[in-house]
Amino acid sequence: MAMQGPYDQETKRYVDARPRYPDQWFSKLSALTSRHALAWDVGTGNGQSAVTVAEHYERVVATDISEPMLKKGIPHPRVQYLHTPPSLSEDEMVAMVGGEDSVDLITVATAIHWFDIPKFYSIAKRVLRKPGGVIAVWTYTDIIGVNPEVERVSRRLREACKPYWKPGVQYVFEEYRTLPFPFESVGLGCEGQPLQLDMPRETSFETFLSWQRTSSAIATAKQNGVDLLTDDVVKEFETAWGGSDLVRTVNCKVFMLAGTVKA
Repeated sequence: MAMQGPYDQETKRYVDARPRYPDQWFSKLSALTSRHALAWDVGTGNGQSAVTVAEHYERVVATDISEPMLKKGIPHPRVQYLHTPPSLSEDEMVAMVGGEDSVDLITVATAIHWFDIPKFYSIAKRVLRKPGGVIAVWTYTDIIGVNPEVERVSRRLREACKPYWKPGVQYVFEEYRTLPFPFESVGLGCEGQPLQLDMPRETSFETFLSWQRTSSAIATAKQNGVDLLTDDVVKEFETAWGGSDLVRTVNCKVFMLAGTVKA
């Protein structure tokens, strides 16, 4: 899938910092598909979603544009990791995934905003089983529920990041409300009205900091010689957090859209 690779330089830190999505999301999605033979996890990264999808499907094809990320793929007997460079044609992608009308579930976890979206949707509509195949995309936005001080520093940092946003990132900050999603609703959000979910997590200050460091805008700024996460900003975060040794429960807001190919 044509997708930029903003995390290639920060692969290990990124893998360590990313949250684990709740198992019940995947149980709910798998209950919506008529069969459970093949799933496709797109923009899989290190496979954090793919391995959970594999608990519900006989086989999972997990694809990504980033070879460094795929090398960190979590091993699973039912997950096949495949590299998809941007040069692949639609026909090549369809064949690689499994062919027309072959896929029961497509998942895209916090990645579709990097894609060539029209091309991806064209491929998705071809490979999804009709009827009975489901596509689900989601993203998380701000970390909330820490305390007002942390959220104030986070908002200021996000403003500083704006000049370094890559195309597509606006969909994240618009909570996928503006993301095109030309599929029939299955009751888990629809175009213009994503389903909001919560993703609570016990988080150390170091993990929180890694989360900030691995954002695409901060990585892009650094490549351009600009350090947005300066020592002063880190100290502000640490003070607001309540000290670097404190573990806090944080909550991510998640926005999901799921659907089937329109008849």
